Amino acid sequence: MTLKIISAEDIVFEGEVSVVHLPGSLGAFTVLPGHASLISTLTPGTVRYTAADGEHKAEITGGIADVDNNVVSICIY
Repeated sequence: MTLKIISAEDIVFEGEVSVVHLPGSLGAFTVLPGHASLISTLTPGTVRYTAADGEHKAEITGGIADVDNNVVSICIY
């Protein structure tokens, strides 16, 4: 699946990943390939994802996540 992490200033990450862990407003959740479509607000915390070269993380202060058709789009602030 494709992960896009976007801020107002830059594209933080865009690439293929196998799993994404997100700090949702109603609790942390994990997105795997084939996940149902959803939109969620994000709280301050860590976005963790696994790409071909290993696990990565990005600290965020909040944002919005959109999951649809194996594309996870995260707008952070």
